[in-house]
Order: sequence, then structure tokens, then C-alpha cells
Amino acid sequence: MNLKPNDQTSVVVRAWYSDGRAEDVTRWSRFGSSEEQVANVDEEGHVKVIGNGEASITVGFGNRVATVPIMSPFSHQVPADVYAKSLKHNYIDELVMRKLQALHLAPSGQCSDAEFIRRVFLDAAGILPTPDEVTKFLTDRDPAKRAKLIDAILERSECVDYWAYKWSDLLLVSTRKLPQPAMWAFYSSIRQSVADNKPWNRFARDIITVTGSNLENGEGNFFVLHKDIAELSESTAVTFLGMSITCARCHNHPLEKWTQDQYWSMANLFSRVTLKNGDRTGEVLIQPIVEGDVFHPRKGIAMRPTPLDGQPLVDAKHPDRRVYFADWLTSPKNPYFAKALVNRVWRNYLGRGLVEAEDDLRETNPATNPELLEAMSKDFIDNGYDVKRFMRQIMNSATYQRSSKPLPENLADDRFYSHYLVKRLSAEVVLDAYSQITGVATPFDKVITGVEGGTAATTSFPIGTRAMQLPDVRIASQFLDAFGRPNREQTCACERQGDSSVSQALHLNNGQTLNDKLRSKNSLVEQWIRDKVSDDEAVKRVFLLSLSRPPSDTEMKKFLPLLREDPQAPRREVLEDLFWSVLTSRDFLFNR
Repeated sequence: MNLKPNDQTSVVVRAWYSDGRAEDVTRWSRFGSSEEQVANVDEEGHVKVIGNGEASITVGFGNRVATVPIMSPFSHQVPADVYAKSLKHNYIDELVMRKLQALHLAPSGQCSDAEFIRRVFLDAAGILPTPDEVTKFLTDRDPAKRAKLIDAILERSECVDYWAYKWSDLLLVSTRKLPQPAMWAFYSSIRQSVADNKPWNRFARDIITVTGSNLENGEGNFFVLHKDIAELSESTAVTFLGMSITCARCHNHPLEKWTQDQYWSMANLFSRVTLKNGDRTGEVLIQPIVEGDVFHPRKGIAMRPTPLDGQPLVDAKHPDRRVYFADWLTSPKNPYFAKALVNRVWRNYLGRGLVEAEDDLRETNPATNPELLEAMSKDFIDNGYDVKRFMRQIMNSATYQRSSKPLPENLADDRFYSHYLVKRLSAEVVLDAYSQITGVATPFDKVITGVEGGTAATTSFPIGTRAMQLPDVRIASQFLDAFGRPNREQTCACERQGDSSVSQALHLNNGQTLNDKLRSKNSLVEQWIRDKVSDDEAVKRVFLLSLSRPPSDTEMKKFLPLLREDPQAPRREVLEDLFWSVLTSRDFLFNR
């Protein structure tokens, strides 16, 4: 429904019953808006458009929910040929452009090669390109160089590290609840799956149906972490379906269609699994059993084991109910499984999920571009749940390669991808970049103990280990904690904090992490002093190392006088200040 600010309309709700009756149930329905700044709705279903963009009016009646889309195009007059002539590399661009045209949002142009190489290295592998890699790419005249660079990055070990770390966040790999041997087994299984580009449906099935020793089959630690059946059901839903069903544990979900009966029907699929201690330290044996049920807390009975919106398990003596669940979970007909993964990966590269938050795929929280989410999910399924192939498609799209510089005609857009959304680098990426640029590795030589604030020495991580290679978040690091490293205590994307904070600013100003690297006798600063690097050359090198581009004339004119401001200042102090000023800047700390 296309409207403009100050327009009003009403939503009428009709219910059709199994006996054929149809009734107007508007007065008994619940209403809400996904975007109050675009359109609001009162308790009687009267809608008023407030601003421009797109909103969904959510409607609930009983345990049924529905949405009514409201589109309020922006007032910009964008010529049709702007959309027709805009670059389109694949179907992603076609569907994004269709949405932009409907909303009268102009697309920004493509990013520069310097912006692209830094962006793609950080987004795909969590590292910065070296100056040699930047120089080679910027001087390459091959029109296919971006596609070739994408292919090369996806084959790098750093890309494996990056995504193994991401899935370890999702799966809560940590010695907080796992002993060391179990934690390492879980992490190693995840990393090997990423390295093998294991199809996502097999990745999920291997975890859900695992049997045997958790040390030999690291996936088994998913069950060790979630011994409680309710917790296991909820974590499975968030991890592989991208949705929270926790509210339905005690009552029908107030914001979604899931009922308490459905919750305990799904939970009963996990009731016949036993965990026994093995002979080795940290070993647990996971086995299916043929008896046992979990009981509905209010009704006091066992519900028929049934996946969400799926068919009940008919075979009462099924040897492993989890296999039945895994069949439903990874079925191409499952409306949630592929979308959950697609949305997570899309958010990593584009800065915002088509559904936001990335693990909130409620029907009452629709995607900003439903057609695109559907198309990408179908393509993902049709191509064997190949995660690496899907990443390649995203990075090769003109949408991903768009400039982060907004136009007057898309300045207000923060969700329709008319321009690349600038995003802050994660804690681990920043710390690794500081090590890479200064030439001084971060020592990870202490682990957090159970004692409040306590640490113990460790030799598990040799010097040169990057933060993105750590299997556990219990390795002590004030820097990582200040910059939002998650605790891996709950299956929720909200655990990772991406916002800037005062504590981060204080840590950069007064903390030891960056300052100690710059002061080290092994730092690049020391080498430049020995090599008598000039001021001009120092500025150029710092920019190339940190921002993957040469400084502009304006930046050179700004930096050089500052470097020469005090002729009596020690050379080390001058170079340390140069590094520090760039490495704490917004240009460095954000990917754009």
C-alpha cells in the first residue's frame, strides 16, 4: 500500500473459522508497527503515515499473526534512467534496484578500488591488505580484478579463521561451560567444517544428530552445553532458525504465532538423548535412547514430538527423534533454515540484516526486502547450501561494491542498501590490525579463571597468534572486552557490542595496548627510525598500511606541518604520534 505522510487508513481484520464462518474481529485484534517513525497504528487499527520509508502493520488475533506493508516513498524526483543505467552484476542488484526505485531512493556510485580492497579484506577475512597487495591491486588494469580478488580471499586461511570465529560465537564455544579438551574439540570441528566449505545443511545435521564421544566428534559439545531440554530447544531455534521461541515456554508467544503446545511438541524431539561421562578428562558420550518424554508444564502430559509448523512424528519407536527433526530442519521446504543463514551472512557484508536483528526472523518482523530474502534463500538451497558460493555472490554484486558516500537522494536510507553502510570494526579485527600495522604481536598468555577477576598463565597460544584465531573468549584481554567481545553465554547476536563507548576512547588514550606496541623496540616505528624515513614517506606509508590508500593532498598538507611543529621533539615521539593519530581515527576504526 503506497501512501504519503499524513495519509490515514484503517486495517480491517477478518477471521475464517473451520466451520466456514467469517467474522470481523478487528475490535479483538492486537496491532503494532514495525517502524513507528514511518507509520503508527492505534488499538482500533487506524493507521497514520508519519514519515517516509516502509513499515509493516502487525496484526495478532488469538495465536495467528499477519502483517500489512505500508510504503511511503521519499519525495526525491529520481529519473527512471538512473535505475536503468545503474550497474547490475546479478539478481541481487536487480531486486535491490527495484526496491530503491519504488521508494525513490537514488543509488550511490561504485566505491573506488582502494575502498574496495580494504572493505573486502576486512569483511571476508578480518585482516588488512598489505601495502604490496594494495599497490598491486590499484595498478592492475584487469577489468575482472575485483572478482579475482574475491576468489583469492575466500581461499585464504584468514578467511577460515574469521568464519570459524563467527560460528564459534554463534555456537558458544568457550571454557565457561566446557573443559579445555571439549572446547578445543568443538572449535576444531567448526574450523574444519569452514575449511572444507561443508554445506550448511550438513553442518547443521552433523551437530543435531551427533553421537559418540564429544572429543572425537566435537559437534557433540552442542549437547554438552545445553543439557536442559528447554535450553537446547531454544538455542537450536536461534542458531538454525534465526528466531527466539523462549516466550512460548510458559505461554503462547505474544509477538509471534508459536503456542506453548508447539514449543513442548518441538522440545519432545530432544527428550531421548542421554549424556554419560567417558573415560577421558572432559569426555561425554552422546547417545539416543528409545524411551523418555518431556512433559508440558501446564498440561502435565507429553506432547506429540513435532517440529515447528511440521508434521508429528508418527513412529513412536523411532530410533532417534533428532534425525526426524534434522530431516525437517534441513528440508528445502523449511521456510526458516536457509533464510536464517542467508540473513546472517548478508549482515556481515552489508552491515545490516534484511531482517534486523539478525536472529529475530519473526513473521511480525518482516524483511526490508522480502523478495530479495526469498530469492537468495532459494538460490542458496538450489546450489547445495554452499556458503562460500553465496558469499562470492554478495561480494561480486554492485550492491556490495557501492560507495559508502550517500547522495542527497539517499541520505536518509539506513536499510535499503542505496549505499554501503559504514560499520565499526569488531574488537578482534582492530586488535589484529594494530599488531599487523605496528609489527608487534599481541601476547595471549593469560586465561580467565573462575575466581572473580582472576587469571592464570597459559602457553597454549604462541606469539603471533591473532585474536581471530583464538578458540575461546576466556583468554584475558582488556582491549577485547572494552571493544565488545561477547561472553558466549547466550545464543544471541546482542551479546556482541558494536557501539562506540567512553571506555573504548579511554582505552585508546590511556590504555597500554596500542601505546605499548608503538613503544616496543620491535615496532615498525623503531625500524623507520633506523632507516631514517622522511616525514613525507612516513605519512604515505602509514596511510597505505592503515587505510589501504595513499593520503590525499589535503591530508599531506595537514599532517606534514604537525610532524615538523617541534624541531626539538624526539623522532620516535613524532612517529608514534603519527601512527597513533591515524590508528585511533574514525577512518581507521570503521569499514566504509
